[in-house]
Amino acid sequence: MSLYTLIDQIEPILHSIQGKTAFILVYALWVILLLPGSPPTILAGFLYGPGEGALIAFLGSSLGAEISFLLGRYLFQSWVHNRLIRFPKLQVIERIISQAEFRLVLLTRLSPLFPFSLLNMVYGVSQISIRNYTLGLIGTLPGTFVLCQLASVAHSLKELYGGSLDQDNIYFLTVQIIGFISTFILVGLVARTSNLTLLKSQKNIE
Repeated sequence: MSLYTLIDQIEPILHSIQGKTAFILVYALWVILLLPGSPPTILAGFLYGPGEGALIAFLGSSLGAEISFLLGRYLFQSWVHNRLIRFPKLQVIERIISQAEFRLVLLTRLSPLFPFSLLNMVYGVSQISIRNYTLGLIGTLPGTFVLCQLASVAHSLKELYGGSLDQDNIYFLTVQIIGFISTFILVGLVARTSNLTLLKSQKNIE
């Protein structure tokens, strides 16, 4: 049985309220286990489309991020500090966010240079407030939307290959592809600007 066949069989269940809730909870667990967030985000876009998929992925990742933050702050501080020794980039981030500024939290979320799941626990051992940490999760939305849009295009291409996409929807697919390319370029520029700003912040700290 191919992956596409399996998805086609369970897709009606996943589109129910219970299925969407289960997806969000599984995504949260995925984040807590420090697994990379890209695969479930892409799957959300493939199943639910760019808009709803991005929202579901954002809710799942945010729930997992909040729990990871609390675990890092109250239960696993020693473990997180030991992990920091192995990841120089995360040491840089810890020094940056020690300033406890919302702007810096937002920039680290916009930047693709740092592992999302482990970064949540790093925030937990920092001085950042839970309020600023939570608000900073907004910075994950652009990257989430790009991945979901890419997955949605892949889903449309699958339907086109299977012959279930009519002529009118081919035009929609073309618009999707153009929209994805435009969004990808825009998010890339935002991420590059975030990286440069973080580097400047690091130099100021040093």
